[in-house]
Amino acid sequence: MKKLIASALCACMISSLLVGCGGNGNNTPAANGGESETEAPATDEGDAEKPAASGDNVINLWAFTDEVPTMVDKFLETHPDFGYEVNSTVIATTDGAYQPALDQALAAGGSDAPDIYCAESAFVLKYTQGDASQYAAAYEDLGIDVDAEIEAADIAQYTIDIGTNPDGKVVGLGYQATGGAFIYRRSIAKDVWGTDDPEVIKEKIGGGSGSWDQFFVAADELKAKGYGIISGDGDLWHAVENSSDTGWIVDGKLNIDPKREAFLDLSKQLKDNGYHNDTQDWQDAWFADMKGEGDKEVLGFFGPAWLINYTLAPNCGGEAVGEGTYGDWAICESPIGFFWGGTWILANKDTEKAEAVGEIIDWITLNCTEEGLQYGWANGDLYGAGGTKDCVGSGTVMAMSDGSVDFLGGQNMFDVFVPANAYANGKNLTQYDETINIYWRDQVRQYTAGEKSREQAIADFKQQVADNLDVIVE
Repeated sequence: MKKLIASALCACMISSLLVGCGGNGNNTPAANGGESETEAPATDEGDAEKPAASGDNVINLWAFTDEVPTMVDKFLETHPDFGYEVNSTVIATTDGAYQPALDQALAAGGSDAPDIYCAESAFVLKYTQGDASQYAAAYEDLGIDVDAEIEAADIAQYTIDIGTNPDGKVVGLGYQATGGAFIYRRSIAKDVWGTDDPEVIKEKIGGGSGSWDQFFVAADELKAKGYGIISGDGDLWHAVENSSDTGWIVDGKLNIDPKREAFLDLSKQLKDNGYHNDTQDWQDAWFADMKGEGDKEVLGFFGPAWLINYTLAPNCGGEAVGEGTYGDWAICESPIGFFWGGTWILANKDTEKAEAVGEIIDWITLNCTEEGLQYGWANGDLYGAGGTKDCVGSGTVMAMSDGSVDFLGGQNMFDVFVPANAYANGKNLTQYDETINIYWRDQVRQYTAGEKSREQAIADFKQQVADNLDVIVE
């Protein structure tokens, strides 16, 4: 058997997903939906004369967008006595380039090896618990008082679970909270139910119920008025995927969690009843539904704060209340608790600058004072006034911050997203998720389109995994 190297399709989807790894309101690729480019060696004569970017006072940082390097630039700006330079290497995940390059650099070691590196939710388990986990330093070995700071910062448990290695040591944490909610159009809610009150809409869709039953009742009521409830089955998938009890791999064997298998039936129910526009996420028709310009208008989308800030807002057809659908949105609790996306920060266990590396990582992931990254980011002023407010890893920071945003009609998004982070489950990921998810969703689409039976879709899915991944399939 062989491992599948990420295909162009996978790379395209993951690079789109990177929009969901956050953004900083500072025109980074993540904030604008663009892709980072690999930083090539200097070629002009002026750059060639610069000192090599390695040495006793240089920290090497590897990332797949320029988001974390931009944050580190801010750290250096606000810590002028830090005493180290940071050399950032940014390699996009496009064409599967980032992980192989990172793996090679970690294995090679030496002065050019990464001291700090980033991993996205789709592949982070490889670096915290899987094939490359041996390179990651425990945060406690970086001089971080891990247990006390996690408790003080009120870090969501799912992010801790994902960042904990097989020995029970925290080796990675995020700076962003990606617990999910239901993001809905106020005008449609008013037309169908006479109100846009998040507490009422929560009840209408079964928020917090742990079931999809009430959600489909709401879908019927919306259909009667000419609306869809969501854009496509992908909107439901992210909630289903990350609310499952078990992951795709259990004891080295392919595992289809009952909740994930039930997605076949949920997807078919959506399509057969015309409850959505049958779009695929990250494609033009999906974005059109954010503007209200699809085949029929749809009530909403499932997602975390980044989906609002860096996907819905740029694609809503306006930049101020009254333009496009801008300001016509609100959020409420999802029927199922889930998370989607996120970036974890890790350190090389062989770094010779452990204390300095720990200082940077602590400032990004655990500092819950007004001087830390997360306070500035949560309040939209990390890079100057008027920036984008975002949900951050620290619940303590969000409790002391104002999450009110015009895009949500003035609603304080932290009131919904802080508890959403607590509901999310971080124990159902595997290092193969990005590939297996593509296989699964493709088979589900073929089944719901009537191209194959339910049994055949499952059998073909299993065969794809057996043919392409080093996983036991029974």
